[in-house]
Amino acid sequence: MLLIFACIAVAILLFDRLYYFQRSRKILALKEEMRSIETQLHEWNLYSKGLEEIRAEVERLEKELQSLNEKILRGEEFRAFLKHLARESDPAQMRILSIIPIEENPSSQEDGKKELSPPYRKVNVKMVFQSTYPKLRSYLKGIEELPFMVRLQRLQVERQEEESPLLNVKMSLNLMVTSKEKE
Repeated sequence: MLLIFACIAVAILLFDRLYYFQRSRKILALKEEMRSIETQLHEWNLYSKGLEEIRAEVERLEKELQSLNEKILRGEEFRAFLKHLARESDPAQMRILSIIPIEENPSSQEDGKKELSPPYRKVNVKMVFQSTYPKLRSYLKGIEELPFMVRLQRLQVERQEEESPLLNVKMSLNLMVTSKEKE
C-alpha cells in the first residue's frame, strides 16, 4: 500500500514538474506578453487621440491662413487703399502732405543660389499730414476697421502751434500685398 502511495506521489510530482509547471510558466509568459500588448495598445490610443488633435489644429490653422490670405491686398486693392488714405482728407480738419509707399526688398540668399520670389511683399506706407485730434482719432479708427492686414508701425504726433488746432502727424503703416507675378 505504501508502494502504491509512493507511486501516486511520484506520478503527481512528475505530472507537476513535467506538465503543470511548464504550462504555468507559459501562462505567466503569455500574461506578461498580454500586459505589454495592452500597454502598447494604450499608447497607440493616446497617439491616435493626439493625431486627431493635431489634425484639428492643422485644419484650424489652414482656415486662419485662408482668412489671412483674404486680407492681403492685391495690386488694384492696394491702389484703392492708397486712394482711401488720401480721400479722407478734409482741408478744415485734415490735410495730407505726403503718402510714400516703400516696398521692402526680400533678403537675397548667399552662395548665388537662385531664389524664388515670395508670393507676397511687405509694403511700408509713410504718411505726413496735419489733422485735428478728433479727425485723427476717426481716421485711425477707419484704418483699423478696414478688412485688410494693416499694422500701424509708428505714429508721431506733435502740436503745430499753441493757438492752432492742427497737429503734425507722421505715421508709418505696414501691409502685405501680393507679388506682381501672382496678379
